[in-house]
Amino acid sequence: MYSGGVHAVRGISFSVKEGESVAIIGSSGSGKSTVLRCINRLIEPTEGEVYLKDEQINTPHANINEVRSRIGMVFQSFELFPHLKVIDNITLGLIQVRGMAKAEAEKQALEVLERVDMLDRKDAYPGNLSGGQKQRVAIARSLAMKPEVMLFDEPTSALDPELIGSVLQTIRSLADDGMTMVVVTHEIGFARDVADRVVYMDEGVVAEEGPSSIINEPKTERMRKFLSSIHDED
Repeated sequence: MYSGGVHAVRGISFSVKEGESVAIIGSSGSGKSTVLRCINRLIEPTEGEVYLKDEQINTPHANINEVRSRIGMVFQSFELFPHLKVIDNITLGLIQVRGMAKAEAEKQALEVLERVDMLDRKDAYPGNLSGGQKQRVAIARSLAMKPEVMLFDEPTSALDPELIGSVLQTIRSLADDGMTMVVVTHEIGFARDVADRVVYMDEGVVAEEGPSSIINEPKTERMRKFLSSIHDED
């Protein structure tokens, strides 16, 4: 709940199985990003429970830093440190949070950079990268922590159209590798083709959910109208 008694989301309940990819779709302001922020405790829900595996993680006793180290989060705006080289952006968390030795952290950083096809830019600064390259570095940074689940908050919304494909392909490869993921996205085709399940949110509630095939055959009028509006924009 926000100030003034406004509920950003209410009555949200869904689960994500290990190795499953779930896409959350819906109009702007429907509460999609708020759900992600509640999962990793950037926003504290006023009521309800959030579990990571069998552990409730939104209790006063839960170590918030330990919780976040188990949940990878990729934002719209990359959130890279501009004064650090690509490899140093990735090793920072491994050294400071995981307590790794520098050599071990760099080895792990190189592995994830290769995984997202950014190994050749390891010594570049973020200011010398395209938006798509920055986002792939941000993904690599989260992967380096070996999270139990990855959260993506509109990972392509800040990108120019010609840069979107490389980021979506990177996320697609993670899904193929069995990474547990929740992806908030406006890329409906990507959600249909990559996600195992789709959650459609409208006005702060889950209005429909099911296998990704519901994008082709929505059961509710609310979702039909939403998808129709998307097609009209295209």
